[in-house]
Amino acid sequence: MTALGAVFRPQLPPERLRGVARAADDAGLDQLWLWEDCFYESGVAAAAAALAWTGRLRIGIGLLPVPLRNAALTTMEAATLHRLFPDRVILGLGHGVQDWMGQVGARVDSPLTLLREHLTATRALLRGERVSTRGRYVRLDGVALDWPPATAPAVYAGATGPRSLRLSGEAADGTVLTAGTGIDGVRKARALIDEGRRAAGRTGRHEIVAYFHAATGPDGAARLRAELAAEGDVPSPDIGVAGDAAAVAEAVRRLADAGAGTVVLQPTADEPDPEGFVRFVAEQVRPLVPA
Repeated sequence: MTALGAVFRPQLPPERLRGVARAADDAGLDQLWLWEDCFYESGVAAAAAALAWTGRLRIGIGLLPVPLRNAALTTMEAATLHRLFPDRVILGLGHGVQDWMGQVGARVDSPLTLLREHLTATRALLRGERVSTRGRYVRLDGVALDWPPATAPAVYAGATGPRSLRLSGEAADGTVLTAGTGIDGVRKARALIDEGRRAAGRTGRHEIVAYFHAATGPDGAARLRAELAAEGDVPSPDIGVAGDAAAVAEAVRRLADAGAGTVVLQPTADEPDPEGFVRFVAEQVRPLVPA
């Protein structure tokens, strides 16, 4: 089954989250994803609120930048969410945007080493293990969760380049791809992730979550062009879609064919009706995407 989600953009103030989350839940959307981009909103606090306001909606955090976080604290927060809201939380970790990490004094010499160490420690702690490690960045001495989740949850990694994609295959349970990855990029990412999985002897399921630029409404095409131009991307059907439900669903199906198990539609930062966007995805696009 191809899961379908949408992004709550952090350019919206936090007080807008309640209305968007409830609209998504009421409309039957599969997933709502949140960002912990500097310096907008907390991913964990926003996720806890969205989960509490809704009854069935799954909430993804994509991504928590690990340079800002101690591995034990991140795992405590993750375990708490998973126990409070079983099967409704999707956690993604990333090495962070290096300029932002530099602004807060958290930039490291080897972001991939840091991410690997966080992924390894987090997954072990969430399995209920007692962890002692003295890595380059992550150091734990006999740490174990008193309240681990009943079942060890998947931990995802954000990845873009070949090295981080292979790392995600080796050390994570799933991968989150940015909207700029594109449909052909998803296919290439799948191959690199599988290289990492083979190198590590991993055989379990590895989900790919692909963000994808999307806009609808009479000014959707113009807004999408402006957003892509601002990000330095050339408008292309490979990285974004503007149009009605049929056009958006076709793009979702192409992403699924390329290897995405979950497609998360990313509205423009100036989307005029965020509640309407999540309803559009759930009520109009979802029925056109094969389950």
